[in-house]
Amino acid sequence: MRIEQQPAYVLHARAYRETSLLLECLTREHGRLGVVARGVRGERARLRRAQLEPFQPLTMDLLLRGEMATLTAVEAVGTPARLPGDAGLAGLYLNELVVRLTGRQDPYPRLFDAYARTLARLGADEPLAWSLRRFERDLLEALGYGLQLQHEADSGEPLEAQASYRYLVEQGAVRCAASSPHALRGSDLLALGQDRTPDTSGLKSLRDMMREVIRFHLGGGELRAWRVLAMAVSGRRGIPD
Repeated sequence: MRIEQQPAYVLHARAYRETSLLLECLTREHGRLGVVARGVRGERARLRRAQLEPFQPLTMDLLLRGEMATLTAVEAVGTPARLPGDAGLAGLYLNELVVRLTGRQDPYPRLFDAYARTLARLGADEPLAWSLRRFERDLLEALGYGLQLQHEADSGEPLEAQASYRYLVEQGAVRCAASSPHALRGSDLLALGQDRTPDTSGLKSLRDMMREVIRFHLGGGELRAWRVLAMAVSGRRGIPD
């Protein structure tokens, strides 16, 4: 199948043979694709390697056969998101999250749009921790794992801002004592659902909750980016994750 002018981002690249690359790409209409980019690493490369950097919006022409596609043409369609320092770490986290949680050739146009929005937010120097929580929320929603952020799991009653909850992945928000491990304020869950920035304490609680949820959908695994962020935090205070 020939695919032409497909909006895409490169999520990951590794060397393949002497002059080629194996890419993981997020496309708008075909989801995540494994792509062979032939002859892009040599001095006479027909396709420039620089065009295949992460965070660069692209259009791709592809020949899809079975599980892998072959890149036949690529064009940059905008300015790449400039993500220095902490924003770059956040961008790499997005990429790993998409690769680990999505299957190949499952179309998720809403996820593609959320990814593009988040890169723009990171490049615009918006608060990194809040940008990541919003993306995680939108990613889970796009994949069919949407969070219940309006009602209590057991009673069906609306969440109360002043109450404390434990978020259980397969159930939702269940009331608990404020001193319970992993307790969140109702106001923090409501803020995430209503797209309102929580305070610093709320952001930390939501980060911990999201890691539990993501870990569940990974089958209990971990993300390499979490370790990288943890090392960065320990070496340089103030990096939000």
